[in-house]
Amino acid sequence: MNPFIALAFNGFREARRNRITLVVGVFALILLLSSTLVVAVTVTTFERVLTDMGLGAMSLTLSLLAIFLSSGLLSREIERRTIFLMVSKPISRGAFLVGRLVGNMLTLTVLLAAMSVLFFLLMAGYGYPVTSAHLTAIVMLWFELWVLSGVGFLMSSFSSQAVSAFVTVSLYFAGHLAGDIYKLAQKSESGLIQKVGRAAYYLLPDLERLNYRPHATYGVVTRMGELLPSAGYALAFTGVLVSLAVLLFNRRDFR
Repeated sequence: MNPFIALAFNGFREARRNRITLVVGVFALILLLSSTLVVAVTVTTFERVLTDMGLGAMSLTLSLLAIFLSSGLLSREIERRTIFLMVSKPISRGAFLVGRLVGNMLTLTVLLAAMSVLFFLLMAGYGYPVTSAHLTAIVMLWFELWVLSGVGFLMSSFSSQAVSAFVTVSLYFAGHLAGDIYKLAQKSESGLIQKVGRAAYYLLPDLERLNYRPHATYGVVTRMGELLPSAGYALAFTGVLVSLAVLLFNRRDFR
């Protein structure tokens, strides 16, 4: 088997064995089922409440899992001293890092698919159709997970798991507010604040650009011409983050 594919599947098996994956999966199941209780006490807009809660539960649980898996990757390898075995193999450190990233994303993709099936069954159970807006929101969530994993991998390449997790969680919230930070800064009369706001906007991942859950809630169909630039933005941002992670990982001394 190709070493890169072996690393990716090894990362997938490791993440699958991790108990946090099972806990998050159960948590998502509870959240999805609890939405039925909310629907039961909601007088109107049943479909909107169900869509909002289902997609929101998927986004929250998978984002937290992406942060946990990516930010703790290298620290777990160092604690178990398996990193010394891996770096001694005839495979580049970049291939090792990217292989683990692909393995983690494979885990998240499987969980996203399982949660989506559960959500669609819930929709069908209430007689609501699954629309292209629902599918768009789920696909764009997948691209958002790539960006979050890229941030976690970059941080884990040179810091501890606690610091990586804290920074990645902070960037998750800041990323969803990047557009608002930019707009508020541009309204300021201070040129310095405008420059700081503009710099923050370009340095932070604009995660709100990948958030199509409100579109799904209100059944807004998005044109492909808008989706492709957003998907390209997510992949390009992830590529930059992973490249920086590989650069730092190559310079790290594991003695």
